[in-house]
Amino acid sequence: MKYALFPLWLLQLLTQAKSFKSNRIIGNLWLNKLGLHVVRIILSHSIMHLRMRMLSRGVTPEQRQHFFKHGYLVLDNVLPAIEFEAIKREVAEVNAEVRECIQGDTLTHRIVLDEGTSESLSQCHSMLRDKTILNIHKFGSGKNNVPVSYIQTIKNHFVDGPSDPQKNLHSDTFHPTMKSWYFLDNVDDDNGPFNYVPGSHRLSLSRLKWEYKKSIAICNDGDRYSSNGSFRITPEDLVEMGFDGPIALKVPGNTLVMANTHGFHRRGDARLRSMRTELWSISRSNPFNPFPGIDLPIMTKLQNKALSLHRQHCDRKAAKTGGHSSWHIVESRNTLEDSEYSGSKSSTSSEAA
Repeated sequence: MKYALFPLWLLQLLTQAKSFKSNRIIGNLWLNKLGLHVVRIILSHSIMHLRMRMLSRGVTPEQRQHFFKHGYLVLDNVLPAIEFEAIKREVAEVNAEVRECIQGDTLTHRIVLDEGTSESLSQCHSMLRDKTILNIHKFGSGKNNVPVSYIQTIKNHFVDGPSDPQKNLHSDTFHPTMKSWYFLDNVDDDNGPFNYVPGSHRLSLSRLKWEYKKSIAICNDGDRYSSNGSFRITPEDLVEMGFDGPIALKVPGNTLVMANTHGFHRRGDARLRSMRTELWSISRSNPFNPFPGIDLPIMTKLQNKALSLHRQHCDRKAAKTGGHSSWHIVESRNTLEDSEYSGSKSSTSSEAA
C-alpha cells in the first residue's frame, strides 16, 4: 500500500521535500550511495544562487559579498530610536492569538503577522515592509515575495525537560533558505544568542563529502531531526570540515540578523531562566524553480491563508487523538509578560512557568 505513493515521492524530488523518513526515494540507501542527495544539493544551490543574484540589486555590494562569503548579515540600529520604542510598546501591549511549541526545556511563543494583525501591529508590519528590509529579505531568500513573519518569544528553561534540541548545531535543509531575527531585546549569554558557523553554507568539497556520508548513515539509522532532513552535526565533524566552530551573535536590540540556514547554526545556550523577543521571518520556496516569483499582494494573502489552513488542519488532527498540535494555541494574551523592556528581570529559578 505504501508504494502507491511512489508517483508523489518521485515528483517531490524536484521540490523542497527533505524527509528521508517520509519519502522512500529520498531516503533510499542505494540511491544515496549513487549520490542522489548530493545531486539535489548541487542543483538546488546552483539555482538558488542564480535567484539571489537576480534579486541582489536591492542590497549594497558589501552586504551581498558578506552574505555570499559568510552566510549571514548583521544590521545595527535598523530604526530610529523613537520608531524602535514604538514597536516595543506595540508588541508589549498586543492581545492576539498565541501559539506555543515546547522543545525540551524551552517554550517558543509566536503571534503571526498577517492580515489579521495588520491594524493592531501596524508598526511591526510597517518595519517589515520597509523597502530596505524587504529587499534584504528577498535577496537572502532568493524569493521575490514577502516572507512569513511572527512576533517570537524564546523562553529558556521555562519547563522541565531535556536540553532544547534547537541548541544542537544543525542545518535546516539541503538547499539555501532564509531566516531573520529583528531583536527587540538585547541578546547575550543570559538569554541565548544566535550561533552560526561562518562559511558553512558554501558547497566546499569537505561539506559535500560530509553530506554524502550523512545521507547514507541516515538511511540506516538516523536521529529524528536528521531523518526529517535537518541534519545534526558534531564538533568533530566541524573540525574535519575545517571550521573553528560557531560564533555567538551577541547584539543589542534594534539589530537585524539574517542567515542562510543551510549553514550550521543553533539557538545559543542561555545561562538564566530568561526570554528574548524578536520579529522572526522565514522564507522558503521550491529551490529547483529558476524563477524568483512576482511580488503581488495576492501572493502574500494566499501564502498566509495556506499557512492558516495548515495550522487549523494540524489542530483538528491532534484533537481527534485527544492531544494538541506541535504549534498549539495557548491563549489570547500578551506573549511578552516579564520581557526585558516591560520592567521585569530574568530569574535564575528552574521552576517551570
